[in-house]
Formats: sequence, C-alpha cells, structure tokens
Amino acid sequence: MTSEITLVVNPTAGRGRGAGAAQPAARALREAGFSVRTLVGEDAPDALHRARAAVVGGTGALIAVGGDGIVSLALQAVAGTTTPLGVIAVGTGNDFARALELPIGDPAGAGRATARALRDGTTRATDLGRVGRTWFGTVLASGFDSRVNDRANRMSWPRGRFSYDVAMLAELMALRPVPYRMSLDDGPPRTLEATLIAIGNGPSYGGGMRICADAEMDDGLFDVTVVGPCTRTTLLRVFPRVYRGTHLDHPKVTVHRVRSITLEAEGITGYADGESLGPLPLTATCVTGAVQVLTHGHG
Repeated sequence: MTSEITLVVNPTAGRGRGAGAAQPAARALREAGFSVRTLVGEDAPDALHRARAAVVGGTGALIAVGGDGIVSLALQAVAGTTTPLGVIAVGTGNDFARALELPIGDPAGAGRATARALRDGTTRATDLGRVGRTWFGTVLASGFDSRVNDRANRMSWPRGRFSYDVAMLAELMALRPVPYRMSLDDGPPRTLEATLIAIGNGPSYGGGMRICADAEMDDGLFDVTVVGPCTRTTLLRVFPRVYRGTHLDHPKVTVHRVRSITLEAEGITGYADGESLGPLPLTATCVTGAVQVLTHGHG
C-alpha cells in the first residue's frame, strides 16, 4: 500500500462541515504515517478531473470527505480500478457510509479507522449500480421521489432541507400514478402504474429512508421497490414506515431482486445518490465488487 493518499473534499457538505472535517481526518492519517494530499475542486467537474488524475497517478487511496454527493463523485473516479475508497462521512445524508457501518459525524475517528484499514489492507468488495458511464452506490429514484427532487431543485426559496419538505407537500397535492414500462433482467417489458420505483444497491436514500430496506451491498443484485398507485392518505400513512423499512410488507409494495432493469416513463427524471441522471428511459446494471471500500470490522 503506497503511503501517499488523496482526500477529495466537498467544502459545502453538512452546511460547511466538510471543510472543517478535512483537517482532523488528515491529521489522523498523517499521525499514522501517511502522506496526505487534499484536493478541493473549483466545481464538481474540476474535482472529478483531479480525482481521476490522482487515481491514474497511483494514489494509495481516494478518501471522500463530505456526504453522499462527494462519495458519488469519488465513485466515478475509483469504480472498476484497484484504488480503494475511504469515506469520512460528515454530510447531511451519509447513506453510503450508513449502509457499510462506517463512522458518521466523527472525522477524527473516521480518519483513524481509515488509517487502520489502509495499514491492515482491510477492504470490502462492494457492488455498484451503473447507468451508462455513471456509477451509483445507494439508490436510484424515479417517480414521486424524483418529482420532489425536480421541484426542490427548481425552487429559489426556501433553500436546503426545508425546500424538500415544501416540494413534497406540493407533489402530494399533485399526486398521480406514473405509467411505466419496466423490464427486469432479460424478461419482456411490462406496463404498470406506480407511485415510484426505486432501484436499491444499498438500503436507504435521503438520509436514512430505508426504501430498499433489505438491499445488500455485496450480493450482486438490486432490490427494486415498486410502490403501486396510492391515494394521498395511503402514501401519508405508509411514508413514515420507510424510516424503519417496515413499508415492505404493505400490500401496495412489491420487491424484485434483479441484476439489471430498464425503466421507461414520460416526463420522469432518474436520480442516483441524489444526483440527476436525466430523463428516463434508462437501464441500470448491478456490477459485482466494482469498488474496494476501506472498512473496519469487515474482511
């Protein structure tokens, strides 16, 4: 394991905690004997360009400091390579770190755990989803949840998490089922109406909403959660159960386990790890062991 490693930092993660978290994480890694380069891009494309250059240049590991946004960016640089990914989780969501039982909100502790994993060579081969040339680690959302994302992104006020609450209320008022065409693995397309279809490599999105509660990050399969047509009342009743994952036994909810899925629907955007993939149609494939994640307590 080469002793030079690269931190890629989102300075805006967790309302500014990302920038503050880089120092204690870097200090813990340096104290363990590692040479640390910190990389902050001018914008996301610049950060990704620099992260890819670090991987090509032979960095010993790429460590994402922030939330699921910076993890998503780092995945684009390390997926399919032998460069391990570390995560210093200090964002607002942290679903990728949560799924792999990594420390959250403790940059110094996460730095020490990452240093131990680097020293011991402790990595976990983790699956990723792929859509075209884009990789994702947790959940690909489409339907009601992606409409909420679309609306929140269009709003100039309010900002932050509150914009999602306002957008969700607005979408609830406009609730209507989405006509989908869905193909699972090599099966024929089927038409169906659904409130949403979520493709889970990991169990949760949106900061702990366990939409694909039983998804495992190393089984080579997606868990696809289909929520059928719902009234507003039903959706409001089922929605709180998503945080515990107990919505899966509701009669409106179906789960499929597949290696690949194609979704088509008019006017629906796909979001993976919270980032827009653009409008459907799309095909998502689960790629086994696409990234080596530095972990503690997992072989």
